[in-house]
Amino acid sequence: METPAFGKNKALKLEASYDYGTAVEKRDHEMNNAVVIGRGVIGSAIALELARDGWNVTAIDRHGAAGHGSTSSSSGVIRFNYSTRDGCALAWEGYNAWTDLAAHVGAPKGEVARYVRSGFLALAHEGNGHWARQRRISDELGILWQCWDGEAIRERLPFFNLARYAPPKTLDHGAFGEPTGGVIASGIFWPDAGYIADPMLAAQNLWDGAARHGARAVRGEVTGFRSDDRIRAVVLADRTEIAADVIVNAAGPASNKINELAGVTGDMSVVPRPMRQHVVHMPPVVGHEGMGGLIVLDDDAGVYSRPERGGILVGSVEPECDVLEWLDDGEAFDRTPGDQWDVQAMRYGQRVPSIGIPRRRTGVVECYDVTPDWIPIYDRASLPGFYMACGTSGNQFKNAPVVGEMMAALIGYETRGGDHDAVPMRWRLPRTGNEIDIGFYSRHRQPNKDSSGTVLG
Repeated sequence: METPAFGKNKALKLEASYDYGTAVEKRDHEMNNAVVIGRGVIGSAIALELARDGWNVTAIDRHGAAGHGSTSSSSGVIRFNYSTRDGCALAWEGYNAWTDLAAHVGAPKGEVARYVRSGFLALAHEGNGHWARQRRISDELGILWQCWDGEAIRERLPFFNLARYAPPKTLDHGAFGEPTGGVIASGIFWPDAGYIADPMLAAQNLWDGAARHGARAVRGEVTGFRSDDRIRAVVLADRTEIAADVIVNAAGPASNKINELAGVTGDMSVVPRPMRQHVVHMPPVVGHEGMGGLIVLDDDAGVYSRPERGGILVGSVEPECDVLEWLDDGEAFDRTPGDQWDVQAMRYGQRVPSIGIPRRRTGVVECYDVTPDWIPIYDRASLPGFYMACGTSGNQFKNAPVVGEMMAALIGYETRGGDHDAVPMRWRLPRTGNEIDIGFYSRHRQPNKDSSGTVLG
């Protein structure tokens, strides 16, 4: 058996501060009202940071509590193997926030969502380049990784069948379930990765932090905006107007609808759309209930899995053979598990032949908010004072605390005199010291060719 070796790196812990570039010294004192649309994990994180920065924050959501929208169905996975350096850097920064969530939100440790450091294993093969790019980026950013050979995988996951099945197939394909030759000979393991056991509680923790800094919640539906040369107010269905110097659209699957209401879609090169998704709940592996405990990415079969109390969650990585379910309405759609449930369950069954496929479809059907390249939009809009944190579903839960800080920094940059369109803001991540160009997440970008174009980002 080959002894797992760590990559050529050590974890970094650097003190850093925000870099506002050419920003002037102080925000106009009359600009003090900020509205955040959405109280999911992203919106709550943004509300917290804006409230910390001294804004009078109002957060609007059609649900009565934080995290009760699409966040409630998140798998809560915290991983670092994005296709791009910026994606990896943001996720690594996010990990360093989640592991000390109590300090981040200013709450006692026993009252916040638990981070489970399970580790993340990505099965490696020539089809994914043995994750060479992700290993290189991990080295650059100081993220620990190990290489496991087949024996190491079997020792930790003795119930795994390591036959190759790629490319993933639909159930009606004549060769579904038939090995295509060869075996999975190795995997890349990130030991610090894990998951948040209760994503909805995590959103509530972030919101509670915002409320401690004076943020207030309003339950309602946004139906319009008032503006002249800049945004002035948000209008609700009951005709209530809430004055706003700054508005942040963090509405999840409703985000593009909100952008259209604001009239800011005209100059956008990437546009988020709602997509129906399944997450399957499977029973534990009989005889191995206490073993494994890993998050596993299996793009050879087309699924990922993570431990869940009383079983296993199985999600999809959107292989090319699958038909994506784009929706016109991200708020009203069928939440009954459909045929895609069977596809994901059976794909997992290829890898774990001893799993019992339930007769009853259990799990969740939710709506993602995604862009064509699955990279989110963190940007200003063409209308001054209007900002977007859109296209965040599927792979941005892990980044939420950092997105809150980044959006607050971007708003600070502009309200102090910066022009993010003309001179994109560069930002030094405060925990790890890595620097990113926030222009990477621009609404003006063309779909990123380095992205996997899937939930893997």
